[in-house]
Amino acid sequence: MSNPTRALLLGPLLKSVSRSFYLTLRVLPVGMRDPVGLAYLLARAADTIADTSLITPEKRMELLLSLRSQVNGLHDSEALTRMAVEVAGQQKDSGEKVLLESLGSALTVLSQLSEPDRDAVRDIVTTIIKGMEFDLRTFPDESSGYIVALQAYTELDQYTYMVAGCVGEFWTKMTYAHLPGTFTDRPEMVLDRGIRLGKALQMTNVLRDCSKDLRIGRCYLPATMLACFDLTPQDLLLPETSLRARPILFELVGKALDHFREGVEYTLSLPAFSIRLRLACLWPILIGLQTVLLLVDNDHWLDPAKVSKIRRGDVYRIIALSLPLVPTDKLIRIWTERLLAKIEARIQV
Repeated sequence: MSNPTRALLLGPLLKSVSRSFYLTLRVLPVGMRDPVGLAYLLARAADTIADTSLITPEKRMELLLSLRSQVNGLHDSEALTRMAVEVAGQQKDSGEKVLLESLGSALTVLSQLSEPDRDAVRDIVTTIIKGMEFDLRTFPDESSGYIVALQAYTELDQYTYMVAGCVGEFWTKMTYAHLPGTFTDRPEMVLDRGIRLGKALQMTNVLRDCSKDLRIGRCYLPATMLACFDLTPQDLLLPETSLRARPILFELVGKALDHFREGVEYTLSLPAFSIRLRLACLWPILIGLQTVLLLVDNDHWLDPAKVSKIRRGDVYRIIALSLPLVPTDKLIRIWTERLLAKIEARIQV
C-alpha cells in the first residue's frame, strides 16, 4: 500500500468521519497515530454496518462477522464488495460511504503494521465488534415497535467495556509499546485506570443518547433499576418521565464519576513532559464531565428534543484553556475536581 493511500485513509478520510477524535489523534506521538487511527476507522466501519437500519439485523450480523474475520486475516473480497454496495449505498454521510468503499485498503494497511501493532488493532476491533453483536442479539429490530432493556447493571458494565473500556486498554498498550517507560505506576493499575476511563466516556454516551436509543428499541438502563421506581422501558418514551427517572440517572452518573476519577489519575500518571498524551486523555475527560453536568441539570433529559450536548464552541474553549494548564498536576486536579464537585452537588440533592 502506497504512502499516499495510507495518508489519505489516516488523514482526510479519518477527519471526515470523526472531527473530535481527529483532534485527539493529531496530538498523539507519531508512532501511535497509524495503529490508533486505523483501529478507529475499522471500528467506525463496523459501527456503520451495525447501525444501518435499512438492512436487516441478520444481514448486518453476517457482515459484521465477516468483517471481524477479515480483520483477523481471513480475506473475503466478495464480502467487501457487498459492504461497499449494500451498506455504503445506504449512507447519507459521504465520509462513511467512502470509508466502507475503502475497507480493502484499510485491511491492507493493517497487514503492513508491525506484528505487535497489528495484533493490538485486531484485538480491539474484535472486542468492539463483539459489543455490536451484543446489541444486535439483545435488542429488537429498530422498526419492530418493541423496546428491550438490559437486565442488570453487570450487563451495562460489560457493554461499556466491550465498546469503550477496551479502547482505554488498547491506548495503554500502545503507549507501553511505543513509549516504554512513560507510565510510572504499576502496569496492572495503569491498565485498569485506562479501562475505567473508557467506561466513563461510554456511560456518558449511554445517558446522553438514552432518548434516541429508546426510539430504536434499545434501553441501556437496567430493568432491575427501572423496577425500583415502577418504571418500564415504554414509560421512558414519555418526556415527563424524566423527573421520575432522575434517581436512575443520578445513580449511573455516580458510577461514571468513579470511573472519571480513575481517568484523571490515569492522565496524571503520565509525566508532565508528555504533553501530547496528557492532552489526548484530558480533552475527553473535560468534554465528558461538561456533558454530564449538562445531563444532571437537564430536567428533560429523556426528551429527544432536549439532548444534553456540549456546543462546539465550548469544545474549542476547553482545548484552548487546557493547553497552558496540561503540564501542571495541581491545575488539572483543580479543574477536574471543580467539575466533579459541581456534578456531585446536583446528584446529592
